[in-house]
Amino acid sequence: MEEKGINKTNTNGYTFTFAVIMVLVVGTILAYAATSLQPRQYENMRIDKMQQILATVGIQVETTEAEEVYDEVIVEEIVLDHQGQEREGVAAFDVDLARELKRTPEEQNFPLYIAEVEGERYYIIPLRGAGLWNAIFGYIALKDDVNTVQGVVFDHLGETPGLGAEITQEWFRERFADEKIFNDTGELVGISVVKGNPSTSKDDNRVDAISGATITTDGVTDMLYERLNRYLPYFENQTELNVSKN
Repeated sequence: MEEKGINKTNTNGYTFTFAVIMVLVVGTILAYAATSLQPRQYENMRIDKMQQILATVGIQVETTEAEEVYDEVIVEEIVLDHQGQEREGVAAFDVDLARELKRTPEEQNFPLYIAEVEGERYYIIPLRGAGLWNAIFGYIALKDDVNTVQGVVFDHLGETPGLGAEITQEWFRERFADEKIFNDTGELVGISVVKGNPSTSKDDNRVDAISGATITTDGVTDMLYERLNRYLPYFENQTELNVSKN
């Protein structure tokens, strides 16, 4: 009797070879997709960043209009060192705060965007800090007195939906409008996000927190003070600015 031929598709060698080939094929496809989509992803991030910066001065634009409006509104982009001096050779828009915060303050780059809207000048400062689960970040725009907040934008990487993630909501961001970052003695104190703060005063350096999101809103408080404090030397050096602290 003749022995039946062995079905090679049922052997371990065949299974292993097939698995290796599939891994290589799928890996190649994924690598190609990631590479081909990278320019589009970068462009989307760039446009989103422009939209966030513009939002701090009250300008909401569509994606297709963002770059044109940004170029009209943002009249200057500068990078500062820890002493408030302008640093040459570094593009403000390309500064990655996630990387900068891993360096010492003396080594960090501090980007600053200067906007002009209907004859008014604003100073826009990028923000980054720590929330409950991951990083929180955004921008704050100061009016020409370098004391009064024009607007803020916040975002996050992993805060809890319905709690800490609410920092992105317009109703929370509106609480910061017209708040002051200096107290009545001229000290930079930032803006504290305080649970159960009943005051509607714009001169107490406080806004009401989000219920159930204490750690995230404490992170917002710390982030604002730490980042604003880094720009104090620049504002103090600019004698032509109307730095009002009262």
